[in-house]
Amino acid sequence: MQPVTQVFTQVIPQVIPQVIPQANTIAVENPLTESNVSTHAGDLLVARIERAGSATCVGLDPVVDRLPSELAPNDAFDNAQCARAIERFSLGVIESVAADTAAVKIQAACYERYGVEGYAALWRVISDARASGLVVVLDFKRGDIGISAEHYAASARNAGAHWTTINAYLGADGITPFLAEGRGAFALVRTSNPSGDALQTLALADGRSVAEAVADIVARLGEQTIGASGFSSLGAVVGATKRAEIASLRARMPRTMFLVPGYGAQGGTADDVRACFIHGHQGALITASRSVIYPKATLGTPWKTAIGDAARVFADEIRAITR
Repeated sequence: MQPVTQVFTQVIPQVIPQVIPQANTIAVENPLTESNVSTHAGDLLVARIERAGSATCVGLDPVVDRLPSELAPNDAFDNAQCARAIERFSLGVIESVAADTAAVKIQAACYERYGVEGYAALWRVISDARASGLVVVLDFKRGDIGISAEHYAASARNAGAHWTTINAYLGADGITPFLAEGRGAFALVRTSNPSGDALQTLALADGRSVAEAVADIVARLGEQTIGASGFSSLGAVVGATKRAEIASLRARMPRTMFLVPGYGAQGGTADDVRACFIHGHQGALITASRSVIYPKATLGTPWKTAIGDAARVFADEIRAITR
């Protein structure tokens, strides 16, 4: 492991020149805005969904142990090698899914674990996704208030993310900084993980569940950021595996974009997510990660081909319930 002083004196000066020019490019390099689409995050997402013809989002959760053999690093304990490997994989995924997908949800933790090289890779992946016309959701689930929240929000904007995921359990103070400058945020409302039930289903004195109370906060704050599309730039994370509650949450948040994880590998199906949509086809972005980026494929199928095929099947499944 490199000493901290060596990282700051040798590694960072080498990486920053690679990153900073992209920060300047990311601010303007967005095919969606070139067609005079509003920079409002909700409007951008609606426009991209219409263009892709599918309300699907591919989750980019690259794990070194699951990379194609040709991309595997020689040394799994070398941050630079691992960062390069997951970057190459991520760029290949973006290339493979862009034709059938509206957005990518990039899991920041998968890159951040590799330090400065990982952060640099993350920025380059975001830039490439934007250049491909995809809406970028930076999945980092930040949850803080005051200057800390402002810094977190600024970091996402500087990286080029259109949307972020955030923890809403600190209330408005932890939400509004992430909506600055037209950006969007998906607040955790009803998550797909089973252990979330222990908190999110608790009944409050007024009869609402904790999740319903958070949904009401999201709906109220979101009214201040309604775009031309009729949707807010404050969205909600609502898990596909919580089918029994989706219709109720949709009724509480009629102008809120839903980010819907849990499809595919976690067990969510097309029928489970049907109630997320308004008028049958609007207001939701269904996300799948492992079932797309680590697909089951015929032996010998190139990995990018297999991922592209999986993304197309996923898109077709969602198209079938939104026509």
